[in-house]
Amino acid sequence: MWFHLTHAIAVSLGLALACWATGGAAETGGSPQLSTNQQYLEEAMRPPSLDTGDLKSVFDFVLASLPPLVKVYPTENYFYFNFMHAHVRYAGNLRFDVHDRDDGKVHFAYFEDLAEWKEEAPVTHRVMGKADGVEVAKVGMLAYRVTAGIHSVVFELNDLSGVKPPPGLLTAEERFIGPIFDESGIRFFLVYNRRLKIFHYLLDETATVAEQFTAMRTANRILIGKRTGFAFYRDHRIERKILIGVFEGNARVNNYFDGPFDQLPDNFIEGEALRSAITAIEPRLKGRIDRLGISPGGADRYMIAPYRHYRLEEDLAIFHECATGKVVPAELYYGCFVFVEEPPPPTASETAGSRKPKMRTKNPASAKSNRSARR
Repeated sequence: MWFHLTHAIAVSLGLALACWATGGAAETGGSPQLSTNQQYLEEAMRPPSLDTGDLKSVFDFVLASLPPLVKVYPTENYFYFNFMHAHVRYAGNLRFDVHDRDDGKVHFAYFEDLAEWKEEAPVTHRVMGKADGVEVAKVGMLAYRVTAGIHSVVFELNDLSGVKPPPGLLTAEERFIGPIFDESGIRFFLVYNRRLKIFHYLLDETATVAEQFTAMRTANRILIGKRTGFAFYRDHRIERKILIGVFEGNARVNNYFDGPFDQLPDNFIEGEALRSAITAIEPRLKGRIDRLGISPGGADRYMIAPYRHYRLEEDLAIFHECATGKVVPAELYYGCFVFVEEPPPPTASETAGSRKPKMRTKNPASAKSNRSARR
């Protein structure tokens, strides 16, 4: 009785410039930052002053709005931003892709922000480089200076190279793939169970967890984050928390809390660890993905989302029932924390045994939405 999510949700809503972009490092103390309705309304009412139809103008605006040094926290190397223009909120990102950032490239995308009540707007995207008047220079092991005209910003990628699971956190069957820093601010360990051929996201509690949890009313081993909506199960066998749920509403609008599937530890995956795990699960992908699970040309990436998108607390009860019930053999216990969604009926051209492996569409804009499977 295993569970696994199959629909692809695609990635891209920004960390606000005023919060994530300024200062270059996380705040460690001091008073909270106050924001007011007045500030929001005055920004929403501001007359249009930016040509959003001109990508280079938007790129220059973003770069000019940043301080000289910023921190890129998410581990797929997205620097998210948002801004208000013509009374509409826009979101976007700069991405330092592990495949081409050392070649002087940076991916840039922006779009009208998503909401459940409206259709998705087109995404504007370009891979920027010297031909666009943009210079991307590596200035450190995980640091890149982006220069356009008179503006220059150093983007410091998140160095988690020393982050490892503490002793005793993993079972003998589990292999550590890498550390994850999600755009939600929650850190995870991505692990692969070689015997059961499943992935888990374990909560990284070696650093301060930026969350408060409340126990589910009918199953106190299930903890739900007050800020993120992430749901974790307190393992019966090891003192650790396994991610089992992401709130469906967050996934639908692609905000910071849509789950860690889109922040894989690209900078820290060693050798063939990820590819060998994926091809053990999906032998059909042998020779069809690179060591990061990405298809040739970068259009698709293997989807690692073993948690459930839940709407109500009751949707999570199935994990506790599986873990504490008598139906599942003891050796399959950890399969209880992988959600499998019922697949749709096969089309005329396929059979259930010939279905394609679950991939997440990795379009150039790095936008994410389950409504169109954009990443």
